Amino acid sequence: MKFPGSVLASVFLFVAETLAALSLSSTYRSGGDGMWQSLTLLFSLLPCALVQLTLLFVHRDFSRDRPLVLLLHLLQLGPLFRCFEVFCLYCQSNNSEEPYVSITKKRQIPKNGLSEEIEKEVGQAEGKLFTHRSAFSRASVIQAFLGSAPQLTLQLYISVLQQHIGIGRSFCMVLSLLSIVYGALRCNILAIKIKYDDYEVKVKPLAYLIIFLWRSFEIATRVVVLVLFTSVLKAWVVIAILINFFIFFLYPWIVFWCSGSPFPENIEKALSRVGTTIVLCFLTLLYAGINMFCWSAVQLQINNPDLISKSQNWYQLVMHYMVRFIENAFLLLAWYLYKTDIYMYVCAPLLILQLLVGYCTAILFMLVFYQFFHPCKRLFSSSVSEGLQECIRCICCNCKWNRSSESIGLRPPEDKNKESSSSLSAAPTQSLSPEELCYT
Repeated sequence: MKFPGSVLASVFLFVAETLAALSLSSTYRSGGDGMWQSLTLLFSLLPCALVQLTLLFVHRDFSRDRPLVLLLHLLQLGPLFRCFEVFCLYCQSNNSEEPYVSITKKRQIPKNGLSEEIEKEVGQAEGKLFTHRSAFSRASVIQAFLGSAPQLTLQLYISVLQQHIGIGRSFCMVLSLLSIVYGALRCNILAIKIKYDDYEVKVKPLAYLIIFLWRSFEIATRVVVLVLFTSVLKAWVVIAILINFFIFFLYPWIVFWCSGSPFPENIEKALSRVGTTIVLCFLTLLYAGINMFCWSAVQLQINNPDLISKSQNWYQLVMHYMVRFIENAFLLLAWYLYKTDIYMYVCAPLLILQLLVGYCTAILFMLVFYQFFHPCKRLFSSSVSEGLQECIRCICCNCKWNRSSESIGLRPPEDKNKESSSSLSAAPTQSLSPEELCYT
């Protein structure tokens, strides 16, 4: 049975970041910074409550008679109790055989065009461990993008204003960045396993490293860009954040309403229509929070029973990174034009270049992952390199078509008259399409 290392990592980051934020808030209180203390506590305690609700919801403890578990979650000790329960299950499963097992069927990733179906026996302990891993993965994503991401942005903003980074604040910022990157990594793995649920997915350690580097560069540059823009244009940053948030929050609902599909009612049998609506709104809120800082790796689809589209949409991926790069460049340009005296000793052009190169580095690691290290790359209808070649080919075809149209339209008047007179006696010719021009 697989060691529950992901559960241990999630609990460690959750506890360490919460304690660091509480210690930092007490420092702000002693220094008389009431506003920074309140915001630090808000971005620490709010995701804690959401993590407790997530663990209770996944394990369906609301409909079970477990008062001790509910009390521990009210005391914000739920993740520690769940972690202890996981390791008890792991130790017991290695020492005893289970009389009741279930059989699952998974298909192997095809090799040389062949794919075999494998039957695997899953015991009750392993099934419970799978539920725990799934719950902690979702809790890590919530902790990362509804708590750690705002916390990191806030602490970096305070450091820029005060032009000082203390030991406590730097420790909290490092933990927040690790929590965000880990949450984004879990989001990638969840997306892969949901999209390819019929296959046995095995992610190699080098693939984890590539995802970690991809997400680290992407999130770090995004946070720095937002902090720089906020430090010079405090009023405009609210507009930029609201536009980003409402675009990603409303997009799944607009797609759902345009599809004309019935309202989903199979998310949880115990939930009413109002409860289902609340859960879907929370999911779209989390989806918007993820896309504020990085690519979510999933396309939320409300009319889908799994709530996630299983198709690989390269177009949305390309559009997201193109628009985000342009947005980052625009925010950096605004910061450069309106920067204040606190950046007197900062080489602004070099910093802008470093941030843009850092974001391009994240895109490069993303392309490397999808081209070489994706565990299900053999199932892609087209690879990343083929998609780029197709894009370049279409652009070249359009350019040739535009040049040919311009050359025809810029002929001298006498040539046009000669052509029109000769066309009266000749048979009409058919114009070439852009695709035909590519091969002429």
